[in-house]
Amino acid sequence: MLNTVKMLCNLILPPGTFILLVIGFTFWLYRRDKTAAKILAFITLVMYLCSTPFISGILLRSLENRYQPPSDLDGDILIMLTGGATLDTPDIDGQGDLSGASASRLLTAARLQKKTDLPIILSGGQVNSQSGNEAQIAKRFLIGLGIPVEKIIMEESGLNTTQSAVNTKAILDKYGYKKPILITSAYHIPRSVLNFSRIKVEVVPYPCNYQYNTRSVLAFSQFVPSSFCNVWTALHEYLGIVALSLPFW
Repeated sequence: MLNTVKMLCNLILPPGTFILLVIGFTFWLYRRDKTAAKILAFITLVMYLCSTPFISGILLRSLENRYQPPSDLDGDILIMLTGGATLDTPDIDGQGDLSGASASRLLTAARLQKKTDLPIILSGGQVNSQSGNEAQIAKRFLIGLGIPVEKIIMEESGLNTTQSAVNTKAILDKYGYKKPILITSAYHIPRSVLNFSRIKVEVVPYPCNYQYNTRSVLAFSQFVPSSFCNVWTALHEYLGIVALSLPFW
């Protein structure tokens, strides 16, 4: 019963309600202009598919399953790429909070630091005037979790993954670190590894913040429209990978 209620809510709330409205309009249009109705039906079908967990799962899982967390943590420093932060929201010991992806990455970084006692490079700055300084907020969180301040190295100028990789390489070269362990969301790992590879930095990928199970199990709920967000995320990653593959980028 609970699952039925959730699925009905997804149909009532956007994007489900808009897809249903466009379907109704397509039937109305078919009586007046069959060609236009067919084009609209195709666009609606694509929109519907992109809003389902089934399609978003296929796309994100193809990124998330490329790397597995290493069983042997053979490295000399941890690198955590941030992924968003608010500017002035209240927190336990300050202002500004990490996004869900950033918070998940930070928890993994904190746990690995306690396990290995390695220093952590926090990489990510203030992307725009409406966002917080991601590395600064992450540092506050780590200190609150008991990570020694002397184990935290700041890189707070990077505004995207490419800049973070370049700026982090300068830190690695400065302190002589040779085996960095890279911590970021599983869907973000392929593009991140490619960014570091392009500047001749070999990293040990440590994926976290998985959005989907490693294996898909078909269920009716996977075909109920819910959100475009995960499809957008996957396509954003693939677009970045393609761009990095171009010789002039």
